[in-house]
Order: sequence, then structure tokens, then C-alpha cells
Amino acid sequence: VVGGPSKRGVVCAASYEARPFGVRSAMPMGEALRRCPDAIVVPPRMQRYVEVSAKVFAVFHRFTPLVEGLSLDEAFLDVTGSRGLFGDAETIARKIKGEILVDTGLTASAGVATIKFAAKIASDLDKPNGLVVVPEDVAAFLAPLPIERMWGLGVKAAPRVREAGYATGADLAGAELDGLEAVLGKAGAAHVHLLARGLDDRVVVPGR
Repeated sequence: VVGGPSKRGVVCAASYEARPFGVRSAMPMGEALRRCPDAIVVPPRMQRYVEVSAKVFAVFHRFTPLVEGLSLDEAFLDVTGSRGLFGDAETIARKIKGEILVDTGLTASAGVATIKFAAKIASDLDKPNGLVVVPEDVAAFLAPLPIERMWGLGVKAAPRVREAGYATGADLAGAELDGLEAVLGKAGAAHVHLLARGLDDRVVVPGR
């Protein structure tokens, strides 16, 4: 478990061995150690993360200039214009994963989709070394997923949404807006309702 040694600290990251105990990022360290008493706590190494991040993003930029970073190790890539050079999107994702492994020794997971929302969800479904390709019917892909998988709902909103009776992507897609608005507000409800139906017109913004 990466984080400060004090029980009043916060978990920055947890290994895949620690996660089955319920340990996750942003959890108080005291709670993490209660759930996983044998956890080994190590301090963050930000400079090392920055160094590796630069290598990962350098790989991204070999395949497209359209890279929008989300964090040190995660980004959206628009490869629409790169397919003539490198193959289809799935092939490009495999090549990126391979080059990251060669350059850093790290595995990477990828999600391939026609919209950002689905690509982000797909990238999280088969970690730590997955590649999930979303079919053309994005709404059908999202329909069976639990609402906790819906990127953007967050740890505070998701329980409220579930308590209101929405359990899956299909529930959100078929919801009456009035019901969703009572939980998420007008703007939030409209946004989530569109996303659950596989509608996301957001483009990749390089340099963000």
C-alpha cells in the first residue's frame, strides 16, 4: 500500500494483492490497515512516477498527437487519423501496450471505443493487463454494468443513485429525467442519461 505511514494518512495506491481486502485509493490509512493488517506501507516516490509517466506519454505520442492526459499514467488518445499507418484501433492499442512494456517494464490496460466515456470504462474492466474493445452498440455494452462502473458518478454519488433504485447502465438509460434529477440535479441527470445511452460528443483535447 502506497501512502504515508501514519494511520491518519491516506492511501495513494494499492497493489492488486491488497485490493481484494477492500483497500483502495483515497481510503484513510487506518481503515486500510484494519482491512489488511499484513499490508506493507511504502512511501510515494513522486519523482520516479514523473519519470515513468514521461516514458508512457512518449509512447502515446508515437501513435498520435491527439493525447489528452487524465493523470500521470492515463490518457485519452484519438487514433482516427493514425489507422492508415498503424492499423485499426485495437491493433494500435496492442502496439501501445507492447511498447510500454518494453520501455518501462510495466503492463498497461486499454479500452477501445468510439466515445470517451465507454473507452474509459473499458480500460478499467480487465486490469492490470487488459484490452477491452467496446462493440458498435455502445448502449448494449453499458447496459449490464453496475452503476459503480459509470465513470464520473464517484464514490459519493453512486450510493445515492443506487438507493434511488438505479442499479445498472440500463436503469440509467431508461430512467425518467425527473427521477434522476432528484438525485443528481438537472445538469447532472441530463449528462448521465446521455452517457448511459452511449451518447458522448466530447472530443480528445490535446495538451489538457
